[in-house]
Formats: sequence, C-alpha cells, structure tokens
Amino acid sequence: MKSNLILAAALAALATQAQAQTAPAPRAAADQIATKKGPLTVQPITHGSVVFTWNGKTIYVDPYGGAAAYAGLAAPDVILITDIHGDHLDPKTLSGLSVGKALMIVPQAVADKLPAEYKAQVRILGNGQKLDTLGMVVSAIPMYNLPEAADAMHTKGRGNGYVLSLGGKNVYLSGDTEDIAEMRALKNIDVAFVCMNLPYTMDVNQAAQGVLAFKPGIVYPYHYRGQSGLSDVESFRKTVTTANKKIDVRLRNWYPAAN
Repeated sequence: MKSNLILAAALAALATQAQAQTAPAPRAAADQIATKKGPLTVQPITHGSVVFTWNGKTIYVDPYGGAAAYAGLAAPDVILITDIHGDHLDPKTLSGLSVGKALMIVPQAVADKLPAEYKAQVRILGNGQKLDTLGMVVSAIPMYNLPEAADAMHTKGRGNGYVLSLGGKNVYLSGDTEDIAEMRALKNIDVAFVCMNLPYTMDVNQAAQGVLAFKPGIVYPYHYRGQSGLSDVESFRKTVTTANKKIDVRLRNWYPAAN
C-alpha cells in the first residue's frame, strides 16, 4: 500500500512538472487600438518582442524568449527582425514556431545570419526603404548608438527600427537605438515602442526627451532590461506626461517571468 502511494505521488509530481514545462508563459494583457480597418491588437511578449494582429494578419516582432512565450497565438504572416543580437534574432525561438508561411522582413546583416531554411522567405530592407505588402506599409528606420563609432554595439545602417502603416495608423518600433535625430524627426506616429536599457541603448531620460520631440499619441516603454536590471519606466511615464499630457504612456509588464 505504502509503495503504491509513493508511486502515485511520484507520478503526480511528474505530471505537474510536465504541465509546468508545457504551460503557456504568462503574458501581459493585450490592448486594442482602433484603425480604419478594424482593431490593432497589441500583445506584449517579452523584452523587445511584441505580436500584432490586424486585418486578419499576425505580425511577430523580434521573436525571442522561447516558443512557449507564443503559445496560443496565431502563426505569423509577417516577422520583423531588427538586429543581429540574440534578443532580436533568436534562431532557437524561430525553430519552435510555425513560421513556414511568414514573410521575414529584415536588414541585410540579419539575412546574412539567418539559417538557410528561411532564405526563401526573406525580404531585405535597408534604412530608408519601404515595402508595401499584405495591406500594410513597412518602412525601415535607422537605429544606432551615439556617439557613432565603428565599435559601437549598434552601428548606423546595420539594424532597422520600423514604422508600420496599418489602416491609417503609424506604429513605430525603435529597435536598439539612442535618442537619434531620425527618431526625433518622426511625424504622425500614433503608437510607439521605445527602448531604454543601459548600456545597450539609452537611459530613461534620453528616451523621454526623444518621445517628447516626436510626440506619439501612445507610447509603450519596451526593451527596458539592462545590466543593472529593469529601467524605471514609471519615471519615464512621469517625465513624459508632466511635459505633455496628450501623450498616453502605457506601462505594461514585458518581463512577467521575472515576477
């Protein structure tokens, strides 16, 4: 009898462990933003990764963090990758996702490092180039460190930020950038995703000043984990909204697994 109870307990423990390994990762709740062609659903994933659903299409940005983070979400029609670093170009996560039908929009440096199996799906965009596809327009925007240097972690021209034009709304994804002139010069941005993590990109105040320069309608701080932990996004919100109450700063939990 005792041995049967021990066996039952062991089996129950194994079942619990298996469920934990296969259960979907926790995620922040999705937002919906109205466009002329139906709602744009914004699903934070982790760090610099977000999933958009719009007009019957699903767009993955910088898929990272393991395939379990995307459990229950539709397979991508479009994948945007900003840069070559492992928190943006993550072959392990890609290999665990159903990406066979996805168009991959990437800079040349990313295309050079993608596994060969994806090459037929790739469309290369350089800074300043645009692609009109699937009812949306994708524009590649510079992203880089200041001061510019050949040995910078993010050199000008290697990676892409993106502006997506979706049903009359313009959505900006900063990628790994600092408070650069090209970001400050953006016009008519409805929704922005802006990074802030030292020493890789910029600090909270730089990010706030950049946002105050181009004045998006909505801004999400994302990609805010750095060498010293998570950036103070509440301070970012306070700085932005004190200076411009029209900007809707939306704080979401991009690191649920850390809590």
